[in-house]
Amino acid sequence: MFCYQCEQTAKGEGCQSVGVCGKPAEVAALQDLLLYALKGLSQRALAAQRTGVALAKVHTFVTQALFATVTNVGFDPEQFRVLIRRCVQLREELRVATLAAQGTWKTLEGPAQFVPVDDLPGLVHQGEGVGIRSFSGIDPDVHSLQQLTLYGLKGLAAYADHARVLGQTDAGVFNFMLETLADTLNPDLDLEAWLTRVLKCGEVNLKAMELLDAGNTGTYGHPVPTEVPLGPKPGKAILVSGHDLKDLAELLKQTQGLGINIYTHGEMLPTHGYPKLKAFAHFHGHYGTAWQNQAREFAEFPGAILMTTNCLQKPRESYRDNLFTSGLVSWPGIPHIADQNFRSVIERALALPGFAVAENKGSVWVGFARNTILSLASEVVAAVKDKSIRHFFLVGGCDGAKPGRSYYSDFVEKVPQDCLVLTLACGKFRFFDQKLGDIHGIPRLLDVGQCNDAYSAIQIALALSQAFGVKVNELPLSMILSWYEQKAVAILLTLLHLGIKGIRLGPSLPAFLTPTVLDFLVKNYGLKAITTPEADLQAILGTAAAA
Repeated sequence: MFCYQCEQTAKGEGCQSVGVCGKPAEVAALQDLLLYALKGLSQRALAAQRTGVALAKVHTFVTQALFATVTNVGFDPEQFRVLIRRCVQLREELRVATLAAQGTWKTLEGPAQFVPVDDLPGLVHQGEGVGIRSFSGIDPDVHSLQQLTLYGLKGLAAYADHARVLGQTDAGVFNFMLETLADTLNPDLDLEAWLTRVLKCGEVNLKAMELLDAGNTGTYGHPVPTEVPLGPKPGKAILVSGHDLKDLAELLKQTQGLGINIYTHGEMLPTHGYPKLKAFAHFHGHYGTAWQNQAREFAEFPGAILMTTNCLQKPRESYRDNLFTSGLVSWPGIPHIADQNFRSVIERALALPGFAVAENKGSVWVGFARNTILSLASEVVAAVKDKSIRHFFLVGGCDGAKPGRSYYSDFVEKVPQDCLVLTLACGKFRFFDQKLGDIHGIPRLLDVGQCNDAYSAIQIALALSQAFGVKVNELPLSMILSWYEQKAVAILLTLLHLGIKGIRLGPSLPAFLTPTVLDFLVKNYGLKAITTPEADLQAILGTAAAA
């Protein structure tokens, strides 16, 4: 095993026996084998497309298969055995269709000829031969850029699949995935070519996030400012964690009138701001935080737990009996719901005690997506001009278990009173309940949404640049980002595509970046590693940072 795709990789170098995330070595090998098979399928799909063969099934499969390899989505070996065999089956269907269209089938070497063995141990053995370290003779910097692009591609696939579920697709997004996978087999692509591909991945990811935004807002309405209680109320309960809005919406429909209150956890918090979701009377509030306390919070929850796509830590025995998964999430021994029929979840919730008494644990506000913030644009501009607002900080990204992630809560706590903090994604649970007050009625802490809502944050930055008549990099705006998995990589590539500079990234920099590639990002985009909150605020704001 060798895996270094996430921020918490062992020793900042790579996991070699078991993933820090909990991924077993056999699953790592199966994921490597699936990626290898996808490259061969992509070669064949692009050739078939040139003969007029439709690729709708291939597009959907490749997107979901890439998404399945994102950190903490699925660790079930059987899931990957099925995906690998389906990949080869689709490749053979393309062969038949291509022969029917033009009568010829070009011979290709490598993954396009891959034949999986029947048994799981044999598949694991095949996967061990095609991992990250199996390809010799490639320039280390080219390989680094390939890995950077592939991890961005996995994040792109996640956003594209969320959008697809809501009816938003784009052939160009899907074809880019195929082209990039196939190009990893092209030895003629040099460093410059892969630098171009890295930025192209960011560009295509922006389109995928735009599609997802259209799916979310077109289906459930634009988020509006909403106060969300953090304490429970008496009654049966289901806790929904993850990202998928459609799963949540279907669960809300199926639990109407049953006396079950629906609570959110983690990245589901921002869903309370969507008008068509908040309209359900039994959609009560938010329970717990996110990554760093997930196991304890799940163990203490007295109802059923539904984990939607993705970000599940390794399940503990203390709550496994109450846990269900849906979407792409798949773990050995955990009931998986593939058709959005949540009867088993509902039955489990009714059998559990639920909450006996109400608890007042305060509240937080959500719903400050682009429509809301841009409606305040004139007030914001005026406050900047009269120096009531000195600076904007976007502090967001992934959460994780490393102690160094306390940097982000410390940073927000130390941000001066004349600055606004925009936040999104699960990293905000380090500080989401801080009471920072307001500036002329504008809350100093503005929750833009999920990591899936990064498009909103980008649009806010672009709109502010237009309002002030300056480029984004000239705004009094700093991005302080935390990363954990591959969706964060995709967002970073989008920011680089947009030419945004001076990003501070942590808790540590990606292990898959060689010194040469990192030096390029530092020199051309001003990418920086976080240091300490005090030093970084000093560097950004100058001597008056602590005022």
